[in-house]
Amino acid sequence: MSESTYTVVGMTCGHCVASVTEEVSKIAGVSDVAVDLPTGAVKVTSEAPVDEADVKAAVEEAGYALAG
Repeated sequence: MSESTYTVVGMTCGHCVASVTEEVSKIAGVSDVAVDLPTGAVKVTSEAPVDEADVKAAVEEAGYALAG
């Protein structure tokens, strides 16, 4: 089991959270996605480490960006 936390910028509401959760959940091997709206933290739980580029692409597909 692997856990990684990323920070997403631009989310302002529950719909934003749902969009990011939906897109990141589509990444192969991801078993759970927990998004904290106030901080922008996105915790990704997966069977094996997930490539950050895949998370970045999923977040961008949802209409947002990773911080940093």
